[in-house]
Amino acid sequence: MKVKFRSGLATATVVAALALAFSGCGAPDKGGFSTTSTSSATSSTSTAPASSSSSSSGVPDKPAAPVTLNILDIAGNLQLTQGMIDSFVAAHQDIIKSVTYSTGTAPDMPGKVKAQQDAGNVQIDMILTGTDGLASGISQGLFLPIAATFKDRLSNMANYIKPAADMQTLAQDQGVAVVYYPSGPLLEYNPDTVKTPPTTPDELLAWAKANPGKFGYARPANSGPGRTFLMGLPYILGDSDPMDPTNGWTKTWDFLSQLNQYVDYYPTGTKATMQNIGDGTWDMIATTTGWYINPRVLGTVPASVKVGAFSKFTWVTDAQYVVVPKGVSPDKQAAIMLLINDMLTPEQNAKAYDKGYFYPGPAVQGADLSKAPKESQDAINQFGVPEFADWIANNPTALPLPADQMVKAYDLWDQKIGAGKTK
Repeated sequence: MKVKFRSGLATATVVAALALAFSGCGAPDKGGFSTTSTSSATSSTSTAPASSSSSSSGVPDKPAAPVTLNILDIAGNLQLTQGMIDSFVAAHQDIIKSVTYSTGTAPDMPGKVKAQQDAGNVQIDMILTGTDGLASGISQGLFLPIAATFKDRLSNMANYIKPAADMQTLAQDQGVAVVYYPSGPLLEYNPDTVKTPPTTPDELLAWAKANPGKFGYARPANSGPGRTFLMGLPYILGDSDPMDPTNGWTKTWDFLSQLNQYVDYYPTGTKATMQNIGDGTWDMIATTTGWYINPRVLGTVPASVKVGAFSKFTWVTDAQYVVVPKGVSPDKQAAIMLLINDMLTPEQNAKAYDKGYFYPGPAVQGADLSKAPKESQDAINQFGVPEFADWIANNPTALPLPADQMVKAYDLWDQKIGAGKTK
């Protein structure tokens, strides 16, 4: 699979502002429309109940007849979860006879779903989304509160690793986290030119001053690594309130202003930063676990490029979710709940390791790399680094800023740092 590059889009509407608030942390949009049908029966470890009796929610335990699900991916999530979905469908043709997949963008999703709901003809049954689409959909009341309504059917949510459980709180019961990663902030560098990688902000500033134009990161509103670099600095620098970019980031804005003197420009997406370090234009960039591994797997960035971390830092975490629009039929809701719960088994969730795109990827306990497909194991073993396990185990995690505060952080960065230097 090709790497999916994260991007952000800004518009004047409130919905798009919410989408913009999280666009850097979700996976990228692929654009266009494509469909794939899965219907062959193969062996699987997944299980589903034979009963189809109705519950208090008015939704049966199992659909009366096999359903076709229309799944919209607005987060590049299928790269991580399509194997889980296809496996369940193949093993449970009595529940889901086929699936069609389509792709779109987070900013476009609310209008599309709302139009179908207003027409009384909801055709999108399940959405795979990052925190961008999650926030905008919640703000408009588009989604069913599946995590609360079907708590008894989604029993595997009890097996979340703690940071994934923390990310689940952002869903406000209107979605279910299915993949997770700690994200960053991390530093990626060329070891041929960076002999001693920085381990503190002061060291990074000194290196940038000595090597002007050789460090960079993308505009935070359009980049996951840029976003985590921005939101991770208040923890590293010891700012008064890491969750208040307006009044609590005095040290962060001062540091970024000083660093800005030695940054030539800020790209409008992460892809350009990878190209810059790949072709030698830059020697060091902000990165995340997934952005370090996956482009090297794909050959976009040389395998020789290294990754480093600040000596003391806090991970700014990320996750992706399943949401279900209001108006989806009870039979399809029943099928989706069975599917989601199966996706949260260790055997299925381990497929989220993929090729390091969302590393590690799994959201539940027990989804070890040994349970992942061999292709994933080979990619992680070759292109991952043992330091990741140590850094993940020994550094705290924090949720990303709430949508309104993230919009403020992006605006302040654009005004204070990026003005006239973004391209």
